[in-house]
Amino acid sequence: MKSSSRAHVASSFTILKGALIEESYSFLADWDPRRSREENLSYWKDRNPIGARSNTWLRDVAFVMSRRFDPNGRDLPLRILAQGGFSIEEWKPILLWHITRDEFVLRDFLVNWLFVAFVDGVYRMRAEDVFEHLKSIGRRGATLGKEWSETTIDRVAHALLVIARDFGFLVGGAAKEFTTYHLPERSFMYLLHVLREANANPSKIIVAEDWRMFLMRPADVEQELLRLHQFRKLEYHVAGSLVQLSLPSASSSEYAERMVA
Repeated sequence: MKSSSRAHVASSFTILKGALIEESYSFLADWDPRRSREENLSYWKDRNPIGARSNTWLRDVAFVMSRRFDPNGRDLPLRILAQGGFSIEEWKPILLWHITRDEFVLRDFLVNWLFVAFVDGVYRMRAEDVFEHLKSIGRRGATLGKEWSETTIDRVAHALLVIARDFGFLVGGAAKEFTTYHLPERSFMYLLHVLREANANPSKIIVAEDWRMFLMRPADVEQELLRLHQFRKLEYHVAGSLVQLSLPSASSSEYAERMVA
């Protein structure tokens, strides 16, 4: 079993290792539920499917994989999709949602800094623009083992912008800019399923802060719901304050299986 939730722990280590999108896909695709966690990690490191050039890097990536994922439990849908050969471009936003449950620093950056910059029309951003946000992270509920040094803050700020670029929200080198981002339809549908599992109230699903991670306002979410309703991918009805939302599957795991059937 994976360790208990680290949802409020501000860890710089995993952030500095980066998004690790392809590595995560490989790790979950290789996972065998008949093996123990330790056996799976050992098997994956022995195979080295990511082509790591040093044992140190391979060890560090394996540590991040072990910390981030519970492939037999809450990350089962993510594993189902990877093992079913699901498109990695559609898988990426689903991966992001899964890892941000325990990656406080990343979620906080996306929800409370990057989204705000997007709404405010910020044109260009650099790592130093994120410094003050990171220095105040404790005020937003983060648990810090020790205060971060200026060097750590600088490295984390750079890493966060690179992660945002890797997930498709930004482009550029030292100075980054927003790119046109659209959450893929099936990724959006998956997120609807996981949010319904957490909260059955459709009105609260629409305004959930999770959408901020994908640069979506409540109006954007509602527009996509109306579009999908029009194409009979789901049922979405609004009558005054009454909102009804019917999804095609009973759970996120069931929807994941449906997507790779």
